[in-house]
Amino acid sequence: MAGHSKFKTIKHRKGAQDARRSNTFTKLIREIIVATKAGDKNPDFNPRLRVAINAARAENMPKDKIEGVINKASSNDTDENYEEVRYEGYGPAGTALIIEGLIKNRNKAASEIRKIFDKNGGHLAETGSVSYMFQKIGFLLYSKEIIKSADEFLNTILDSGADDCIEHEDCYEVICQLETFHTVKDKLEEHYGEAAEAKIEWRASNIISLVGEDAVKANKLLDFLHDNDDVQSISCNFETA
Repeated sequence: MAGHSKFKTIKHRKGAQDARRSNTFTKLIREIIVATKAGDKNPDFNPRLRVAINAARAENMPKDKIEGVINKASSNDTDENYEEVRYEGYGPAGTALIIEGLIKNRNKAASEIRKIFDKNGGHLAETGSVSYMFQKIGFLLYSKEIIKSADEFLNTILDSGADDCIEHEDCYEVICQLETFHTVKDKLEEHYGEAAEAKIEWRASNIISLVGEDAVKANKLLDFLHDNDDVQSISCNFETA
């Protein structure tokens, strides 16, 4: 995989999605609310909240906005209560998708997600139907520009408890287990600062390359899913040209 510009690819994809969506802050705020209510309002003692805050900062959400959401959620001065859900489904050409969301109304959310699949060449499936094709992992991206010594970086990764490091053209991708994600993240941040991207995600064991009409349909399905306010993240086992 060396030579592939994963850092640029992810940033390009991220920018393209954000240009399509006006609900980016809505999704980030929901995650901050849920993370705050699930633990301490102090991110030093709440790993999930730390990740949510970092994601909000990456999208240039103002500091006072972030703090306001945390304070409101921690004081219970809000009726914003969300349920965490996961949907699994099939897309065009038998591709697989996992959608994670934060919802208020289970029936309404499921109905809307089902309609999106039905209208775009796919269908919802039972829980467990496609998740066996994925593994839930943690990953962090560090630009090569801030890594002075590759050997030192690799030694730090090993000491942190990470499982693997993949070298790309312009960054290192650190892979770890779900259970060790926050430990690895804290260790690397201690030495190298915040990662360019740090997430927990479902990653497909095998990737299908789509072309032509299948690629068009798959991208359209992703667009509509991203536009849905209840959808927080989407993982799929395909790529398009």
